[in-house]
Amino acid sequence: MYACNKTMKVLGMIKRTIRFKDMRVMLSLYKSLVRPHVEYCISAWNPHYKKDKELIEKVLRRFTKMINNMEGKSYEERLYCLKLWTLEERRNRQDLIEVFKMCNGLSRLKIN
Repeated sequence: MYACNKTMKVLGMIKRTIRFKDMRVMLSLYKSLVRPHVEYCISAWNPHYKKDKELIEKVLRRFTKMINNMEGKSYEERLYCLKLWTLEERRNRQDLIEVFKMCNGLSRLKIN
């Protein structure tokens, strides 16, 4: 997928150029440089295949491994320490928000 390839390149650039890999610094870099590429227009192209979901989640796994003091922890423990959700949880949350907006007339799309 194009989005995953692009985010992997951005992660590689962060890994090569940033020496001070503190949690706060890395989270701000992730949220500003990486996550927008993965979540761009997520409601329109929500992946259905397991391999596509795993490919997208691989981005977050790689990012969490780059942070100092995260060695030896499982993926779920790293997410808990960083107070992040998996990308699939974020997609599901965004879908629910969109449905709520449509049902309550807060969106331009209307349900009859």
